[in-house]
Amino acid sequence: MKIKNTEIRIIKGDIMELKMDAIVNAANNKLVMGGGVAGVIRKKGGKEIEDEAVKKGPIKIGEAISTGAGKLPAKYVIHAATMGMDFKTDEVKIRNSCRNALRVADELKINSIAFPALGCGVGGFSLVAAAKIMAQETFRHLKENKTSLREIIFCLYDQGALEVFNKNVISYLEYIIHKLQNGPFITVDAIIEVPVSSGKTGIVVIQRSNPPFGWALPGGFVDYGESLEDAVKREMKEETDLELQDLRQFHTYSNPDRDPRFHTIGTVFLAKGIGTPKADDDAAGLKVIKLDEIKNLDFAFDHNNILEDYLKYKENGILP
Repeated sequence: MKIKNTEIRIIKGDIMELKMDAIVNAANNKLVMGGGVAGVIRKKGGKEIEDEAVKKGPIKIGEAISTGAGKLPAKYVIHAATMGMDFKTDEVKIRNSCRNALRVADELKINSIAFPALGCGVGGFSLVAAAKIMAQETFRHLKENKTSLREIIFCLYDQGALEVFNKNVISYLEYIIHKLQNGPFITVDAIIEVPVSSGKTGIVVIQRSNPPFGWALPGGFVDYGESLEDAVKREMKEETDLELQDLRQFHTYSNPDRDPRFHTIGTVFLAKGIGTPKADDDAAGLKVIKLDEIKNLDFAFDHNNILEDYLKYKENGILP
């Protein structure tokens, strides 16, 4: 399967025989190549691999370094420390070592890398869990980084491990790409309270510049890597030019039909607006309406229902 420009494959074979830019060694943090895959790499590739690695160590568990590959067909060995000298590993150690192996590959500007099942040899870690962790880190790396990698191989030594990785890497990544990436999408909206005449409170509404058109609460989509709170602050600045004070979550709305475009799950916040509200780049218009005017407007999405819940909250203090 392919993610962006990178092909991901699961194969059965001997990782030492692969003609790749780099193969990964599930190392200990002192980088001594005794047993397991490390011992075979030293035996087939030469002691010079271990000598170079040890000079760069010790490293922290979860970190990774690169060395030459000696007599192996690969150009480099990336030593990812999945354990200490107690030979114990866990989810965090495997996750960090996989992440850092991919990072080192990009620092080397190489095109191909092959992984064994990290932590599943002398570390005794679950094949299923390792496969999912490595799939997650591969997806994250390819999504978040501009990578030089064009091929990532998971090389398993026996048929049983191959079947586990096929199911829990390829099938898992296909689920993420073809199911999760189709939504639901996460949105944020805000009911921004501002003072109006006679000491009463009003709320800010915007006129949408994109379909579906009409009046709405200011809001938008949460960006990748962004918290709900950061997203709502950014969206409010972009649409109303207001800073937010006393920000708090009101309710989350998840009806699949709430948005005519696609399935969205929206968290609505309450806040006080600081500054002078004005329609900014992402809004065609803006106005402040009194609470008794809310029912006179027809809003886009499910914002009529949201504002009905808000009015009930203002009357009796009970959240939806």
